[in-house]
Amino acid sequence: MTKIEFLMSLHDKLAGLPQKDVEEHLSFYSEMIEDRIEEGSAEEEAVSAIGSVEEIAEQIMAEIPLTKLVKEKIRPKRRLSIWEIILLVLGSPVWFSMLIAAFAVLVSLYVVLWSVIIALWAVFISLAVCSGGGVVSCIVFALGGNVTSGAAMLAGGFVCAGLAIFLYYGCVAATKGMGQFTKAILRGIKRCFVKREGAQ
Repeated sequence: MTKIEFLMSLHDKLAGLPQKDVEEHLSFYSEMIEDRIEEGSAEEEAVSAIGSVEEIAEQIMAEIPLTKLVKEKIRPKRRLSIWEIILLVLGSPVWFSMLIAAFAVLVSLYVVLWSVIIALWAVFISLAVCSGGGVVSCIVFALGGNVTSGAAMLAGGFVCAGLAIFLYYGCVAATKGMGQFTKAILRGIKRCFVKREGAQ
């Protein structure tokens, strides 16, 4: 891939981002390719050494704050006419309340998912505490002369410890998965704004 092809492809992938950011990134990668060529690399080698266009575009997208994309999207491209302003104001009780309701439902679903993970961690902590309590109870009962009850408490403590260890790995995996899910949601929202911008 030549430098021009690389920059054109990157420009297409970044279509929809704020124009200033697109120009800055294109200029940065253009200079990077030029530096490698000046060091003696062939043009194709210099371009391939930078990485794939998809990975670079994904990295740039991840670095740009969502708030910046939202501001760019909602900024009007032209002045609204008086009739458009009147329609927006008159329709605001309907569209604004629907927007709030949709947002509330999505946030509620997200909070419920995190609540499940928090509940799993709470169960893990309870099992860990119960396992320690089983060992302490075993010692207390054994010192009191009730060896059978002490053995039962120790067995219960071991069961709780085993369940806690098993649940710990599940909790870690669920937390990591939820973190990745959160990142995927943010990337998806950014892509929606970028695609809409690029389509205009």
